[in-house]
Amino acid sequence: MFQALLITKPESGYRCELAQLDEAQLPASGDVTVRVDYSTINYKDGLAITGRSPVVRSFPMVPGIDFAGAVTHSDHPRWKAGDRVLLNGFGVGETHWGGLSQMARVKGDWLVALPETLSEREAMSLGTAGYTAMLCVQALQKHWAEAGVAAGSGEVLVTGAGGGVGSVAISLLAGLGHTVVASTGRPQEADYLRSLGAASVIDRAELSAPGKPLQKERWIGVVDSVGSHTLANACASTRYGGAVAACGLAQGMDLPASVAPFILRGITLYGIDSVMAPMARREAAWDALAKTIHREQLAAITKEISLADALAAGPEILAGQVRGRLVVNLKA
Repeated sequence: MFQALLITKPESGYRCELAQLDEAQLPASGDVTVRVDYSTINYKDGLAITGRSPVVRSFPMVPGIDFAGAVTHSDHPRWKAGDRVLLNGFGVGETHWGGLSQMARVKGDWLVALPETLSEREAMSLGTAGYTAMLCVQALQKHWAEAGVAAGSGEVLVTGAGGGVGSVAISLLAGLGHTVVASTGRPQEADYLRSLGAASVIDRAELSAPGKPLQKERWIGVVDSVGSHTLANACASTRYGGAVAACGLAQGMDLPASVAPFILRGITLYGIDSVMAPMARREAAWDALAKTIHREQLAAITKEISLADALAAGPEILAGQVRGRLVVNLKA
């Protein structure tokens, strides 16, 4: 028997609760069984736990879009018992039972070998948010290399800066020598954001309202996890030849933008997908994270909670009340 969060949809409505399950109940479609040591709470997990958006596609469902742990049984040629692995995306926690559970059974093709220098806890301190942040940073780095843009030659904007993606992106970009401007709706977090490497902090209100289609050039690059008017304004104020990496929709799925920044300034908008990204891209991102992440800063942005605590964390992350990363300890 093991503990897990279980989402059901009885006639009385949507329900997510802590449950005792048997290993025989794990999905038969997986070919690798994993003892989960740590998972985490992402924005999408908050949607699944609360039912505020139709993230979960079938019931019953164990939420949790990522996890780290050790293989206990494998019918997959790549994996054997004892292998340290992690997983992000592939519909886990949405269409296939996920990581907010002490046990998981998944397809071996979805697993990534945990880098030797990362612990399971560190991997989930990063989680999908950190992995997504690295995909954004790598997209910008490739763009800057091709354009001949050097670190420190201009400001890089990070929106949703107090969240998981934003926090890790600030740390990564600052560590690479970039001048980072953090946008947040929580001014009380300014000292925290500066401790991660932000050179300055602006109020999200400067970007969240409808703006002009073409604005004063400012950013050489942007990491945006907000979408909607924020993303439109970020594009409108990106410098000639700059780039924007978009990975989230906290403000909305719409993009009320103009083609002007693209055809008059030649900016590039990169869409960052972490869910179905090819395995080579995943492995490169995790390898880069293991080599470059600032361990002390990672510890500073992380709060550890229990599986039972995850129920309350769901609505808190949707309300913007969570700073940094929440790691769920499943070994207790």
